Amino acid sequence: MLSSKKRLDRAFKNAKIINFDDSSKFILFSDCHRGDNSFADDFANNRNIYFHALKHYYSEGFQYCEIGDGDELWENTSFKPIFEAHKNVYLLMKLFHEQERLHLIWGNHDMVYQNPDYVEKNLSTYFEPKLGEDVELFCNAKYHEGIILKHKESQQEVFLTHGHQADWWNYTFWKFSRFMVRVLWKPLNVMGIADPTSPAKNYKELIKVERRTKKWIIDNNNLLTITGHTHRPRFPNPGEIAYFNDGSCVHPRSITGIEIENGEISLIKWYIDTTETGTLQIVRVLLEGPRKLMDYKTV
Repeated sequence: MLSSKKRLDRAFKNAKIINFDDSSKFILFSDCHRGDNSFADDFANNRNIYFHALKHYYSEGFQYCEIGDGDELWENTSFKPIFEAHKNVYLLMKLFHEQERLHLIWGNHDMVYQNPDYVEKNLSTYFEPKLGEDVELFCNAKYHEGIILKHKESQQEVFLTHGHQADWWNYTFWKFSRFMVRVLWKPLNVMGIADPTSPAKNYKELIKVERRTKKWIIDNNNLLTITGHTHRPRFPNPGEIAYFNDGSCVHPRSITGIEIENGEISLIKWYIDTTETGTLQIVRVLLEGPRKLMDYKTV
């Protein structure tokens, strides 16, 4: 059985490299857990916030990195009902994909996407009732275990991965966890009972996962690393262990993410607020940053 160190080593070694410079713009979201719009679909509460945010990033020329657990394929047995529940989201993601601005990482809840044949079979096309035929969706899309953003001038590397590599149970026994979620936890989730195997809902597990991830970062010369998985946003100060976490898109009434723009990194939140007249609006707030990426560069 591979250790968390070896799993993270492998994700880094096999990572897709994306070259960028200070004019590049990235938005990083993870842990959307898009479901079938049932009571167990945690994404459904925030889907309008997420859709509005993603539309903003599309129009502003951002590249979208989804760093794992985008689709909830533990509770749901196939992609089709998820697509039908959130079709507007996928058609927006398709626009990113067509302009080569969509970068996908698999997590433990969508680990089936590590199989290229599964991705091709399920995500390449969808049936469009208006036309009565299959239409392209994510043609030739590839999921990765890791992505390295490499700065063209400074050569600084920013490593993106889901983070479940530091969670041996959810990495090694994901099929058993998936079975338990479908049979046991999905019905209980509807009744409001949380799954104790999830580090997002189990504080002791969360601390262990973060500790293992930080150790790997230290062992790799404090490599700036951004993960999801625990659903807990993290934004260190320069000089601290360079472990970032973008949080999740299933917080109660808000989503969090990480922006990289102008050679700087920020932690942001989108949520629903009210105006003075009582109108609801979706707003973006800065939680941490912006900080220069170079402030985290090790010599």
